[in-house]
Amino acid sequence: MKKIISILFLFILSLQINAADIVELKLPKSDLVVVKLMFKNGSICDPVGKEGLTSLTASVIAEGGTSKMTSSDIKDLIYPWAAYYGVSVDKQVSIFTFEVHKDHLDKFYQIIIDLIKNPRFAEDDFARVKSNQLNYVSEVIHSSSDEEYSKKYLENLLFRGTNMAHLVGGTADGVNSITITDIKSQYKNFFGSNNLTIGIAGNYSDAFLSNLKNDLGGLSKTAMVVPEAGKGRKPNGIQVEIVSKDNALGSAVFAGFPMDITRANDDFAAMMVANSWLGEHRKSYSRLYQKIREQRSMNYGDYTYVEWYNNGGGNMLPRAGYPRLSNYFSIWLRPVQTAKGLKGQYPELKDLEVGHAHFALRMALREMSTMISNGMSKEDFELTRTFLRSYMKLYAQTPEQQLGYLLDSKFYGRKDWLKEADALLANLTVEQVNAAMKKYWQTNNMFIAIVTDKSEAIPLARSLRDNLVSPMSYSNTLKGVMTNEILTEDKEVEKFLMKVTSVEIIDDATTFKK
Repeated sequence: MKKIISILFLFILSLQINAADIVELKLPKSDLVVVKLMFKNGSICDPVGKEGLTSLTASVIAEGGTSKMTSSDIKDLIYPWAAYYGVSVDKQVSIFTFEVHKDHLDKFYQIIIDLIKNPRFAEDDFARVKSNQLNYVSEVIHSSSDEEYSKKYLENLLFRGTNMAHLVGGTADGVNSITITDIKSQYKNFFGSNNLTIGIAGNYSDAFLSNLKNDLGGLSKTAMVVPEAGKGRKPNGIQVEIVSKDNALGSAVFAGFPMDITRANDDFAAMMVANSWLGEHRKSYSRLYQKIREQRSMNYGDYTYVEWYNNGGGNMLPRAGYPRLSNYFSIWLRPVQTAKGLKGQYPELKDLEVGHAHFALRMALREMSTMISNGMSKEDFELTRTFLRSYMKLYAQTPEQQLGYLLDSKFYGRKDWLKEADALLANLTVEQVNAAMKKYWQTNNMFIAIVTDKSEAIPLARSLRDNLVSPMSYSNTLKGVMTNEILTEDKEVEKFLMKVTSVEIIDDATTFKK
């Protein structure tokens, strides 16, 4: 009897192993095979005081080799195959990606399995990867890009007090405290078969997929509960935090508020149209780009987002692999000039006290407020919808990208978001878009993060706090070519009411420490 029970137990266990979530994209004519392993964990699984642990664990797995081979051995072996592997970690997922020509798939397979099931976890690899991650959260985020800095600081503002607040890479104190023992424990607890979705695309056999499922079924069965993603705080009026740093070249601005909608909701298609017209990423036709950059030459670009957009400074198209259930709307004003910068270039502006940040914010909020109140015209709606339906077809041009979007779709409870979104857009009306804007958007309650030079912080804070008039400052040459229409609009913008309820100045040296 005991033997029968044991056999039944093993049989049931095998069914559980083979029941892993699978996302398939068969491409019989492709020469590539792509495997993506999505673990539903992410930085929300970092223990308090060990912020950055999930990211560090994933990086040590990917960059540290296996029990049989070092990372250098693996790179030397796969170089002739033109194979690739790597990992990305976000707030709610960690995704390992493997890509290889079909002719080398069988040889590459064992590396895939050994990296995930038998990571090396050597002290030297751990020390190297930890040093890199610590350098990022301690130094790089502060100095490499004020735009990225302000974006990450906005997230801290929005989600402060929750597991969504800290950088995916962690905090300086958190990363410093992590040990190799912590890495092994996080791997066992949160990189198991119970929270794994397997994605595979390309020219592969059913037998290959069966082996992959069975082998990955041997991962940890620890039943750790993945925490829910923290919800964004609701701002009370407009709340501003200004990060003051030495030698900032401009004022980098990110603003936003929680938005209770994701791709799981059909209304998201309507918000994509509204967002595209207001501030589509890197698109010159949008309202903010036209008003702030094109007409006034204030900066490089001005964009808005209805979901997280990873590495907007480097990606022209949105990348898959960063799905989130806690969502927010955001405005990105690429750095505008400080008073110090303007005075250094134009003698006629020698008495200037505040640069362009306050005016640019007013312009952005005024345009958004007008759009919510008046809605889109039928003509603007049709043009924007037509653009989006074509533009979205560029999102997934490779098997890797296609598979990534299918995995994201599953995360949101959908089958194929890109196809479903196109169908939703096809049946959308301008009335639905205008109604959705009024439902999900507003401009009176918002968090604003500004990274700027120390010389700008105090006068900018005073201008925002006291709702001072913020006239646009042109050089004589530029002002000479401005139309009366633009100059008249400037007079309206400079006194547009921003209901600022709090302004704080934060020392750059204190951010992302704890």
